[in-house]
Amino acid sequence: MSDLSRRAFTKQALGGLLTYSLLETLAQRDAFAEPVKTAAATWLRDVDELGRAVKGLTLRQVEWQKKTEELFSRVALGDLLRFIDFDKLAATSKLVDNGARSIRFEFPEVEGVPKELVFGKQIFGLKKGRSVVPHGHNNMATAFLVLKGECRGRHYDRIEDREDHFLIRPTIDRSFSPGGCSTVSDYKDNIHWFTALSEPAYIFNIHVLNIAPGGGIPTGRVYLNPEGRKRPDGLIEAPRIGYKQSHELFG
Repeated sequence: MSDLSRRAFTKQALGGLLTYSLLETLAQRDAFAEPVKTAAATWLRDVDELGRAVKGLTLRQVEWQKKTEELFSRVALGDLLRFIDFDKLAATSKLVDNGARSIRFEFPEVEGVPKELVFGKQIFGLKKGRSVVPHGHNNMATAFLVLKGECRGRHYDRIEDREDHFLIRPTIDRSFSPGGCSTVSDYKDNIHWFTALSEPAYIFNIHVLNIAPGGGIPTGRVYLNPEGRKRPDGLIEAPRIGYKQSHELFG
């Protein structure tokens, strides 16, 4: 066999091996991706069903919190990150110097999951020391899941709304690592405040809006200063403040 023939044969053989190797790798990826999609689809469907139940008033808000936290605590975090292509989202999102960057995204379409989910979603991206500022919710049920980094999470029960302040009671104050979750409803842990302890930190959020249709309470946020006067009974008089002042103080 001539040198030219040997070179041609070697090139052809190597090309065949590389093609086979590439196809094998792609097949392995597809085989891996399918279980990930199936698991994520099951999880998403369950989250959506709970949201529809609480919005349809067939599930009490406090029960929704309990069941949602159980569901969030069981999610395979690595699978969820791959499902939403988290690495790409993080790489293309510039974090802000005050407060949290809200990152919008879409779930891939997967069989078995409604195209129109009952809940909204976003990811909050935070630099170290920055916060999802303290706030409460009206007529909403929300849940948080830390995707990356460490956060200090604080919650308060909203005991009474007054003209210029809220009466609140501290309920949670701890560190949240990846996979850590918490929830908010009109009835429990209504005020929350997350501060990034590492850089960067990312928090996945869902929110079910207008959970008491016709109740006359506008859906939305209320801002407050939870570092108000502490009373002997353990309650805090938290002054009402606006969005801008909240970010000036806590962002």
